[in-house]
Amino acid sequence: MTIVRTLARPLLAAGFVAAGVERLRNAEQTAQQLSPTLSRLGTVAPSAAGLADNPVAVARVLGATQLGAAAMLGLGKFSRLAGLVLAGTAGVNTLVEYRNADATTQEGRKIRRTQLLKNLSLIGGVLLAAVDTNGRPGLAWRAEHLVSDTGRNVRALGKDAGRRSRKITKQTKKQLAKADRTVRSAATDIVGS
Repeated sequence: MTIVRTLARPLLAAGFVAAGVERLRNAEQTAQQLSPTLSRLGTVAPSAAGLADNPVAVARVLGATQLGAAAMLGLGKFSRLAGLVLAGTAGVNTLVEYRNADATTQEGRKIRRTQLLKNLSLIGGVLLAAVDTNGRPGLAWRAEHLVSDTGRNVRALGKDAGRRSRKITKQTKKQLAKADRTVRSAATDIVGS
C-alpha cells in the first residue's frame, strides 16, 4: 500500500465513522429526519412500506452500516466493497439532509447547497476508492487476460498437435514401407523367385 493510500483512506473514512457513530447515538433524531423520505419511499414502492413503520431501526442500520464500511475502508480491508457501501449510505444521507435543510432564507439555501456539494464530493471520493485496485489488476482485466491467454494456449496446442500428427503419420508411413519391404523380401526368400 502506498503512502497516499495509507493516509487517504483513513482520512476519507474518518467523516463517515463520525457520522455513523452520530447516527447510532441519536437514532431517534435520525429517524425523524428519515421519516418523510421513508414514507415517500413506501408510497412509491409498496414492498418497502415496512421501512416507514420503524424508522428508528432503519436509522440504526444505516448508522451501523456506515460505521462498519468506514472502518473497513480506513483499515484497507475490502476497501472496494466498503467504498460502494459508503457511496450508497452517503447517497441516502445526502437526499435526507437536502430535503430537511432550511430553504426558506437565502442563507439557508446557501448552506443547503454547500452541504449538497460537500456530500457529492464525498460520494465521488468513495467511488474513487471503490474502483481503486491498489496497484493490482482488477477482476475485469484478469478475466480478459485469462481468456486471451487460454486462446493463445489452445492455438499453440493445436499447432503442436498438428505437427506431432504429421510427424507420426510420416514415421508410420516409413515403418509401413519398411515392413512392406521386409515382408516382400521374406516372401521372395520363401517362394524363391
